[in-house]
Amino acid sequence: MGFYYGLGKSLAQVCFSLFSKWEVEGREAVPPKGPLIVVSNHLSNADPPVLVASMKRPMHFMAKEGLFSSPVSSYFLRSVGVHPTAREGADVEALRWTMGLLRNDKVIGIFPEGTRSRDAQMKQGHPGVAYIAARSQAPILPVAITGTENIPGFWRIAFPATSMKVRFGEPFTLPIVEGKLSKPVLENLSDMIMGRVAALLPPSYRGYYATPGALD
Repeated sequence: MGFYYGLGKSLAQVCFSLFSKWEVEGREAVPPKGPLIVVSNHLSNADPPVLVASMKRPMHFMAKEGLFSSPVSSYFLRSVGVHPTAREGADVEALRWTMGLLRNDKVIGIFPEGTRSRDAQMKQGHPGVAYIAARSQAPILPVAITGTENIPGFWRIAFPATSMKVRFGEPFTLPIVEGKLSKPVLENLSDMIMGRVAALLPPSYRGYYATPGALD
């Protein structure tokens, strides 16, 4: 990452500051160095640039491989730290890429719900994030985003009527699991991670994680 990432971050910060009510809470909780997995709810296509603009550290993301179909889009996405991943099944190459970043003290951003929530309600997270976090033992930074569901389109980020808030929680690590990471274990760990995100959200956004037990 380099010029394009810095330019995009600067432009996003200017747009959000001038043309929307953009609030960031808890930025001091972001560890200044070391590997980090940033986990957030997902409301809009604007969520990745909102996270990038709100973070003090450069971030890397995974995105569906269909977005890399043309050489131009592929070049641009890769230049700003985005890597393709398969929508279905395990993507071993994307997993290697992610683990390699974490071994080199980078920041990876993940939206465990897998897609945008059309009704702004949290959906159950996929267990992939739990596998990455358990195997890497990298700290997890829960983040809650609200308001981006009201942005009318990806290319209309600068929308005066939109109030957006990014709330950072405290980083944590998963307990060490000996042996095989079974599906039930991964699902429980995933729900634990997502529960931390839900706890940062207003109750009206929590969806699947609205019940008290889901936030334990």
